[in-house]
Amino acid sequence: MKNATYSSFWRMHFYAALFITPLLITLTLSGIGYLFYTDVEDHLYEDYFFGNSNKTEVLTIDEGVQQAEAAFAGYTTTKIIELDEPYNTRLTLSNSEGDQRYVFLDDNNQIVGHQDPTYTFSNVLRSLHSSLFVGGTVVNYLVELAACWAIFLLLSGLYMTFKGKVLKKVKQANKRQKNRKWHALLGTIITIPMVIIIFTGLPWSAFMGNFIYTAAQDNPSFGIPLLQQQPPTSDMSEIPWATRQEEAPSSSKHAHHGMGAASTSRNENQLDVASLQQQIEANGITKPYSIIYPTSDDGVFTVAKSSNTGVTGLDVSPYDEATMYFDQYSGDFISKVNYDDYGILAKWFTWGIPLHEGHLFGWPNKLINLLVCVAFLGVIFWGFRTWLLRKKKGLLSAPPQLSQKISIPFIVIIVLLGVMMPLFGLSLILVAFIEFAMKAMNKNKPTNDMN
Repeated sequence: MKNATYSSFWRMHFYAALFITPLLITLTLSGIGYLFYTDVEDHLYEDYFFGNSNKTEVLTIDEGVQQAEAAFAGYTTTKIIELDEPYNTRLTLSNSEGDQRYVFLDDNNQIVGHQDPTYTFSNVLRSLHSSLFVGGTVVNYLVELAACWAIFLLLSGLYMTFKGKVLKKVKQANKRQKNRKWHALLGTIITIPMVIIIFTGLPWSAFMGNFIYTAAQDNPSFGIPLLQQQPPTSDMSEIPWATRQEEAPSSSKHAHHGMGAASTSRNENQLDVASLQQQIEANGITKPYSIIYPTSDDGVFTVAKSSNTGVTGLDVSPYDEATMYFDQYSGDFISKVNYDDYGILAKWFTWGIPLHEGHLFGWPNKLINLLVCVAFLGVIFWGFRTWLLRKKKGLLSAPPQLSQKISIPFIVIIVLLGVMMPLFGLSLILVAFIEFAMKAMNKNKPTNDMN
């Protein structure tokens, strides 16, 4: 019979793996796909990204925007993404129902083509990875919960590997012992990098994402002043993580503009984009960057360079992140927030998110993340085989319930993990209830150690 701490970890490890493995496989495979979304999209959408319209007439950027809006009745341009050569300019158009279109302009600002953002390669994988195509708070919490339990699986597996001396060489090891050894060896190797990958993805999560933003807001030295607690939303994805939820400054309002009280993102007094781009260049801002239109009569043009946009060709180094504000009427530069202004927490995730996405330091980052993800799938495979080899026909062959009290070290570790990952901690209440119910149902049945 194993000691109480080992047995407790073994039982929770088994049931956690049993229930969340399908979700972990889905998240891992979609994550692998997302690692290479820029490479895939460069080929998949080559005509849009790099093609031309074969029209020789040269338009201004504002005339190109007007043509795009005329082609899509009811849609208004909300963002302009200017990328390095040889990428085309990309417009984001939105309507009152929240639908969007991407429109691509060539060097002459003529329309090359358009996309429905919902079905682009990157957005499909992002939707699968973050919300399983379903979306909603419950599903977002479920994905986050799976990530939290994955951390528990890795850490509990590491404990059992060394406590049970699984890696110790055994003469004439049977098939189950060999499978178990591979499961433990791969799990040990990837524990640290996998935990890092999971934690650097948590800023996008629903529950801990709110917690992180609240901590950043309440502690300016760790985050960014006025950073709100809501997690980032996809419609502001071109703005850096650290400033997405900040309240932008207001443009100066002049009485002779004749503006009413109604909110609007366009008006006849608004500066044209071509003139704004002259101001952008005058301030030493280089491509790639995105321009977000004002959303009200006292709003501002927001120009952003970010390290975690999720847009092919737009990401920059964390050190180059910046969010700049320009008056929508005069084009005057108002203010700027860059990497040096971030608190410790914001700086950490400014590096962590592109590390998670696999583009912080180019192909080596992608390769490392790929190897870790493939190894994680290997851990799942060898763990499943180990269970099948010990499973008795017609039985679940789960680790036995404990006849003695739960050990203090186990409780301490579980509580610490619950504090670090609040959603995991809340789920433990349900686990404890289920365990109690199962023990009550089986109290008269003999308990066998099935190690």
